[in-house]
Amino acid sequence: MRGIYVEIDIRCSIEDIWTRTQTPDLHQQWDLRFTNIEYLPRPDPTQPQRFLYKTRIGFGLNIVGEGESVGTRESNGSRTSALKFWSEDPKSLIQAGSGYWHYIPIQHGIRFLTWYDYTTRFGVAGRVLDVVFRPMLGWATAWSFDRLRLWMEKNVDPAVSMRQSLIYGVSRIAVALIWIYHGLIPKLLFRHADELALIRAAGIPEQNLAVVIGGLGLAEVALGLVLLIAWHTRVLLVLTILLMILALVSVAIQAPGYLAAAFNPVTLNLAVVALATIALLSSRDLPTARRCKRKKQYGQ
Repeated sequence: MRGIYVEIDIRCSIEDIWTRTQTPDLHQQWDLRFTNIEYLPRPDPTQPQRFLYKTRIGFGLNIVGEGESVGTRESNGSRTSALKFWSEDPKSLIQAGSGYWHYIPIQHGIRFLTWYDYTTRFGVAGRVLDVVFRPMLGWATAWSFDRLRLWMEKNVDPAVSMRQSLIYGVSRIAVALIWIYHGLIPKLLFRHADELALIRAAGIPEQNLAVVIGGLGLAEVALGLVLLIAWHTRVLLVLTILLMILALVSVAIQAPGYLAAAFNPVTLNLAVVALATIALLSSRDLPTARRCKRKKQYGQ
């Protein structure tokens, strides 16, 4: 497999980005790949700087490894930092690797890019796992680079970026799953009596009920799926809010008895409106991997 390449342009000075990428306490704040980075003592300044890294994988488990900066170079105002890394942790898919960071001055800031590659453990099983793991690691690198960009350009603290991303993700996924569930279960699969009654109350002829409820179910499932696929499209959240309000008004006019039911459209629709509003409010200045270039350019 080819190595992982990520590139992003950031409006900042080379000194500022160098500090936030080469200082362990700052680096670990924005890089999703590492929970902790610690430099080891270096008695001889001519020797490579060694470091320890830790990545939390959940359930109280961590993956630990080591690395060393094998050299830095300056040329025509640009800087390059090369490194090697390895892990003897039996939980780590990555066995050893190497790569570099390159800082290139451009008209309005710095072009910050990385390339790295690694070998895996576990033999054939490790190479199979890497088919899934490598794209995820590339995405995490790109997402982290944009998180760094937001920190440097807009002073959005990396911890705030993470919190906002989680709020946005949970609320958007919840809205999408509600659409999918209500399109699939009571409409397409089971044709619930209450769904049929609401459509009758809207004046739909009996012979057309099956077609209408099927069409509505497909539309709701489709909207839920598009909410997941078009992850950063905010207009779908606005559409959700409008449709929920319209549906609630329609029920209140055509079948007001449902407003007093144990499980009623008032609580459901208002909850969906609240979730979609939360997603909208938290969608500003979120890191996104798609802002980065992922293919290495000739000569870099």
